[in-house]
Amino acid sequence: MTSERLLLADTADECVEVLWGQLPLFTYVYRVDAPRSESPKPYLHPVRTLSGDVITGFRPEDHVWHKGVQMTAPNLSGQNFWGGGTYVHGSGYVDLPNNGTMEHVEWKELETDGTAARLVERLTWRTAAGEVWIEERRTIEVPRVDSSAGVYQLSFTFQLRNLASHDLVFASPAIEGRPDAGYGGLFWRGPDSFVGGRIIAAGGLGGTDIMGSRAQWLAFTGCHDSGSLSTLIFIDDTTNLRYPTEWFVRTSPIACVSPALAFSERLTLPAADELTFRHALVVAAGDVGRADIERLVAAAKTDATADADSSPAPKLRASLS
Repeated sequence: MTSERLLLADTADECVEVLWGQLPLFTYVYRVDAPRSESPKPYLHPVRTLSGDVITGFRPEDHVWHKGVQMTAPNLSGQNFWGGGTYVHGSGYVDLPNNGTMEHVEWKELETDGTAARLVERLTWRTAAGEVWIEERRTIEVPRVDSSAGVYQLSFTFQLRNLASHDLVFASPAIEGRPDAGYGGLFWRGPDSFVGGRIIAAGGLGGTDIMGSRAQWLAFTGCHDSGSLSTLIFIDDTTNLRYPTEWFVRTSPIACVSPALAFSERLTLPAADELTFRHALVVAAGDVGRADIERLVAAAKTDATADADSSPAPKLRASLS
C-alpha cells in the first residue's frame, strides 16, 4: 500500500502546486504576469506524469501565448482571449487592440484529503477596454491517482455566466475562413519532443482524419527527449452542449489538442445565461494502447458520475502547506 499522498502548496499568492508525495504533479499559475498581447490567463505548467516527465510546453517561440493547459477563446464577439493576432478573413492574422484577460478573483475551495484534490476558483473575463463580460467558476480536480499503474486523472469544469448586456458569441479562425483552425476552449500545448506523436480517438479514428471529427475521447502519445513515452487521454463529457466534441489536434509542426467548443459553428451565450463545459484528462506514463485507453476512459467516466452524485465537501479537508 502506497504511503504517498496528495498535497497542496499555495505559493506567494501566485500559484498552487499539487504534489503526489515529493513529486510535483502540476503547478496552476492563477496570477499571470504577461504582456497584454498574450491575453494573460491562468494556466497549468509544468504538468508531469507519475514518472516525473513534463508533458506541457511553455511560451514556445512559435506561439509565446501557448502555456501548458489553458481555457481559451480566440474570438468572443470580437475579443481575443487566446493571444497573439486575431484571424481576419482575407487578411490573415492581424494584431488588433482586442486582447482580453482572464483574472483570478478568489478561491472558493482549496482542499485535499490525501487521495483526491479540489481547486475551485472565481474568475472574470475582461475585454481590452476593461469591461467584465464573463464571470467564471472554474473547478480543477484530481479525483484519483493510481501510482501502481502510473496513471492519474485531472478533471476540469468551466461554468461561464454572461455579465455583458448583450449576447456573447464564441467563434474560431476556422469559422472565419482559415481551414482546420477550429481551436478554442480547453487547450493543451505539448513539448517540442512530442512533435510527430501518435493520435487515436474513439470509434476507430486515428491519424490526420481526427482533425475536425467528433469523438468521445482522443489520446496523444508522445516521446520525451529522454526516450520515455507518455500518453494523454482527453475525454469529452456527455453533459457538454455539443457532445461529442469536434477535435482540434496537431502532431506537426507543433503538438497540441483542443476539444473545441466552436470548431465549425458559432456558439452563442445569451445575456445573463450560463454555459458549463466539463472535460477529463488522464495522464499516463508510457505507451498506452487502444484497449487500455478505453478501459481508462470507462474508469474516468465512472469517477465523474460518482462525483456528480455526491457533494465532495465531506470527503475533502483543507490541507495547505
